[in-house]
Amino acid sequence: RERLAEIIQHDVRRLDRLISDISNASRIDAELARENTETVDLAGLAEAIVSIQADLAANRNVAVVLEKPRGKANTEVWGHDTRLAQVFTNLIDNAVSFSPEGGTVTVSVAVEGESVVARVSDEGPGVPEESEKLFQRFYTDRPEQESFGSHSGLGLSISRQIAQAHKGTLVAGNREDRSGAVFTLTLPRANVSKAHPPKARS
Repeated sequence: RERLAEIIQHDVRRLDRLISDISNASRIDAELARENTETVDLAGLAEAIVSIQADLAANRNVAVVLEKPRGKANTEVWGHDTRLAQVFTNLIDNAVSFSPEGGTVTVSVAVEGESVVARVSDEGPGVPEESEKLFQRFYTDRPEQESFGSHSGLGLSISRQIAQAHKGTLVAGNREDRSGAVFTLTLPRANVSKAHPPKARS
């Protein structure tokens, strides 16, 4: 009876997480189209999220570090800080879950031309050649140590949805030495001289 009760509770939590993620994904576009965008310092946002995620990752003996941009480059973008924070949280959490014990997750933000580019890399097994399937809804390929149902398979799909709503991109690849995965978020730099920022995609 106790074992059956545990299974039921686990399934209820899994269904609750799945319903919450589906609801979250379905309202993102409408929510972002309705709300006004503001300038967001992507480097500052990344630093705040890294400080939170580093404490959580320490419980799994994984380090989360931030590479600060060189110089005084303007890393501001037009957007919604809560949703962009969600992207960083999803990517870092994903990287930590695939990292080996004692591994390091590295987050960087840099200005490249007219874009602000954020990268989250890990020291795990890397991503498959068909990396696009990682962004399909409900796709999940979790590490063996994680129990079934711990993730809904919507995190990366939602993250890309948020990136696209900000007129940006989110892609997955492997580090040059193939020692792990790297996820790259690219967003247009904010032109603070413009009186009206570009509207998010509806």
